[in-house]
Amino acid sequence: MAGRGRAAPVLKSARPGVKFASQGFHARPRPTGWPDNGVVLNTWLVTFPFFALVLAGFVAARQGLLPLDAIPGLNGFVLYFALPCMLYRFGANTPLAQLLDAGVFFTYLFCALVVVAFVVATSLNRRIGWNDAAFGALVAAFPNTGFMGVPLLVALLGPQAAGPVIVAIVVDMVVTSSLCIALSRLDAVGEHGAQRAARDALSGVLRNPMPWAIFLGGVSSAWALVLPAPLMNTVGLLADAASPVALFTIGAVLARSHLRAAQGGAQPPPLRDHLPVVAVKLVLHPLLVALVGASAIRLGAPLDRFAFTVLVLLAALPSASNVSLLAEKFGADNGRIARIILVSTAVAFFSFSLVVALWV
Repeated sequence: MAGRGRAAPVLKSARPGVKFASQGFHARPRPTGWPDNGVVLNTWLVTFPFFALVLAGFVAARQGLLPLDAIPGLNGFVLYFALPCMLYRFGANTPLAQLLDAGVFFTYLFCALVVVAFVVATSLNRRIGWNDAAFGALVAAFPNTGFMGVPLLVALLGPQAAGPVIVAIVVDMVVTSSLCIALSRLDAVGEHGAQRAARDALSGVLRNPMPWAIFLGGVSSAWALVLPAPLMNTVGLLADAASPVALFTIGAVLARSHLRAAQGGAQPPPLRDHLPVVAVKLVLHPLLVALVGASAIRLGAPLDRFAFTVLVLLAALPSASNVSLLAEKFGADNGRIARIILVSTAVAFFSFSLVVALWV
């Protein structure tokens, strides 16, 4: 198809029978269950630039090299131009069967619902109401799929990883986000909160360009449609800009949230309010996906093993940065949400690489 991008470099394993090999690195034999040093090193070689761009955006905003007022412009460019083009290109180049994979959809959806229910149930107390608990649940169940997941997993596993990632994006944006927004309104249920929240959630989904880009890409894939070369080249240029600008913007958004909290004199939230959620995101979520996916395969569910691997790695990603924007819009404790995103992103540099080395 016209406009097909170059395939990203794919790591291959040094372990027998696994398509993820170290590229010339040889480590001493390790006890069973320990990651190979060569695989860990190669994983870091791939993941380091992604997290380095996040750090660059964070430092640029913290040091005033990037004005805080410019961050919404970067966000707008990624959200409305670059990322939709990247998703369209992946959708158009992905077989329709992968985009409509029921095994991936229901496995990922079930795990997201379990995480949301668990975090809400364990978070509600006299200090944390439905609004803050719901957005804490969303930030625990919603990995940074769009800004980080698509480019990183395609770089690690190849273009075929895009199919399961796109399915996960649909679940996160359409189902999980809508559910958590509706739950966040239960504090005002007597003031038409739940009904209005449902309308707001549906309206937000319809105005979000990413589901539409995925839909149009799926239509192009199903009908073998090819855009005219000048238009496809334009889409390609914007798609190629998505990854670096998105990652840089993540860091800038995290720095802005941190700076605004400090300037407002807000006290940092207690560790017990955000560290458990970070642990859920980086430990419980991927572990749950691994257990549910393995059980589904054993029971004969139509879940491809490669797609299963993609889902586990997706769940191991840090929290999505756009949850902070939603929390701010709906009046939740955005300082708590921003801190969860910041800590999960910093820790994920090590934890995600470890999951890749252990799992792939």
